[in-house]
Amino acid sequence: MNNEVLKDFSYGVYIVSTVCKDRPTGCVVNAIMQVTYDTVAISVHHDNFTNQCIKESGKFAVSILGVDVGENIIPVFGFQSGRNVDKFKNIDTIKIDGLDVISDSVGYVVCEVNDTLDTETHTIFLGKIIDGELLKNQIPMTYAYYHAVKKGQSPKNAPTYQEKVVDDGRLAYRCKVCAYVYEGDITKEPDTYVCPICKQPKSVFERI
Repeated sequence: MNNEVLKDFSYGVYIVSTVCKDRPTGCVVNAIMQVTYDTVAISVHHDNFTNQCIKESGKFAVSILGVDVGENIIPVFGFQSGRNVDKFKNIDTIKIDGLDVISDSVGYVVCEVNDTLDTETHTIFLGKIIDGELLKNQIPMTYAYYHAVKKGQSPKNAPTYQEKVVDDGRLAYRCKVCAYVYEGDITKEPDTYVCPICKQPKSVFERI
């Protein structure tokens, strides 16, 4: 199957946040839909720390990202694990009903979980909306825009992930965190070079 076709579905780009033992955590999610006037459904991969934390806390918030969202938001929430880092450490947030919402977002909804459905790879959480507000007059980012304009990558556990292959003899290196491919000799970059997607140092790149 060509996973590229999945990118033609209508997706947005969101940060889903929750709490784990009084510490905020969250991740990037694109599979969100309004089910009824007061209920939304989100899909979170089993491997994501956020999945476990939503199940334990019984609540989550959705921050809607805009096309001009800060460049640090997606790398922090999309390519790091809340098990290892405090993703909210240097992020401006608003506290709503005990959950951290991204200040630099179009708007948010806060939900209480009222049902779940586990698939082979993801958990679908049904959440009853208990609060919501618009924050900025900004065009929401679509998944297609993220890939076509922002040149963003998908993490390995995303349904749309495809490994980029360079097979014509050119020198290339792949980021082991987000799979971004650097074409050329990365060893010639200064030690301050970081991956343009996940902001990891060049030491995490492997030659391909």
